[in-house]
Amino acid sequence: MVALDGPRIAPKSGQAKQLVVFLHGRGANGDDLIELGYQWQGLLPDAAFAAPDASLPCEGAPMGREWFPLTFRDPTELWRGVQEAAPALNAFLDAELARYGLDDTKLALVGFSQGTMMALHVGLRRATAPAGILGFSGLLVLQADKGPESLKEQVKTKPPILLTHGDRDEILPIEMFFFSKETLAAAEIPCQWHLSAGVGHGIDAGALHHGGLFLTQSFGLPYPQ
Repeated sequence: MVALDGPRIAPKSGQAKQLVVFLHGRGANGDDLIELGYQWQGLLPDAAFAAPDASLPCEGAPMGREWFPLTFRDPTELWRGVQEAAPALNAFLDAELARYGLDDTKLALVGFSQGTMMALHVGLRRATAPAGILGFSGLLVLQADKGPESLKEQVKTKPPILLTHGDRDEILPIEMFFFSKETLAAAEIPCQWHLSAGVGHGIDAGALHHGGLFLTQSFGLPYPQ
């Protein structure tokens, strides 16, 4: 198992009371999302931010990484992929929490695209619920040929979740967003959501704003005035 590593941002206050871990999309790396930490520091002055690089090189993206290979030609590849990538991510989360002397109740996972697949898969199966899971432009992965009942059987916790998606996403179409939130609901896992009108496969200012407020709420911090 490859040990994950990537860029970090120290808490603005100097003392970490929360940890936000960014999980990048396929073909990117930790540098792709870590900058969001600077944009959220005003809301989360006590949060440390980390953005591990996925363990696998991504074909066709010389500087990019992937959590697992993805062709969309094999119906079993998504489930197999999140399963195989989960141990390394869990090990990173455990080590990063230990670095700051925190537990999962002070952890938030923030994913984009394939990173959202990982955030949802791992976050719902941690022994202790994280404070929140924020998924941009992603998908909830189910076991191949299984329905929502399989998710209900497998989850260990039900952390707060916010899913955001662009209604013109050309990579992971909006139908995947509706599938994800409806599957979570069927498994009795509460999920907030935000649709970004006219937005493709990306994060616009509205999604970023709602995401920051969601993290503030998840960590039990005062609502910004």
